[in-house]
Amino acid sequence: MLRRILAVIAGIMVGSVGIWLMERLGHSLYPFPADLKPDNIEGFKAYVGNLPFMGKFIVIIGYALGALLSGFVATKVASNGKPVAAIVCGAIFLFFTVYNMMVLPTPVWFWILGIAVWGLVLVGYRLALNKNKE
Repeated sequence: MLRRILAVIAGIMVGSVGIWLMERLGHSLYPFPADLKPDNIEGFKAYVGNLPFMGKFIVIIGYALGALLSGFVATKVASNGKPVAAIVCGAIFLFFTVYNMMVLPTPVWFWILGIAVWGLVLVGYRLALNKNKE
């Protein structure tokens, strides 16, 4: 049981790093306004609302990377061949993704991809299983 809990924690941590790296790339291509303060939620909403398609799509790519990494790592750490740890990681990330989409102005396509992309935890799970067979 402890190993499965650690698997989920490891999956969340590694998946978060993957998302963070892609979002850092996005912020370097589409920087925050100079006067935007970290606690200014309305300013951040305006920033997100005005991002071009690619600025938003980079976030989706980050979610995809996070899903693959979290599913892979959670499966490797759990080492029981079951998808439970990967699915739990995906469910946790999905919860936070939906919350962010409710708070920030996101278009319909972002909602569709933002939800669907978390299914990639199962691809990470399968990749981890394939690596176990070698």
